[in-house]
Amino acid sequence: MLPGAYGTIRTMSPRLLRFLIGLVLGLVVGLGYAWRIQPVAYYDTAPDSLRQDYRVDYVLMVAQSYQGEGDLRLALLRLAALGPQPPVEIVQDAAAYAEANGFGQVDREALRRLADDLRSIPSSPELGSS
Repeated sequence: MLPGAYGTIRTMSPRLLRFLIGLVLGLVVGLGYAWRIQPVAYYDTAPDSLRQDYRVDYVLMVAQSYQGEGDLRLALLRLAALGPQPPVEIVQDAAAYAEANGFGQVDREALRRLADDLRSIPSSPELGSS
């Protein structure tokens, strides 16, 4: 302890100082490694975790593949990967986004056709109804 103007001042022990320096250096090196050298790379993520613009791209790809294949069941299966929302709503939301963001006429037409064909499917009865 050193005497001071306001009483005694305690000095930090060299052991505690080395510990704190090591802790700070460890954090800096660890974060630098994790953020710059080896950042987390997401791959094979589920479509329902996509951002809205990527979800719309996914729906557009489903619509374009439906145009080429003509398999509505496969399109439904692909759209089901986007979550529990009804497929018609998913396509309508994508079409609204495409319209608002200036997608091409061909893309908007593909989305419209898929939405029309999905609307033509008779709705399935609710579970538990007689």
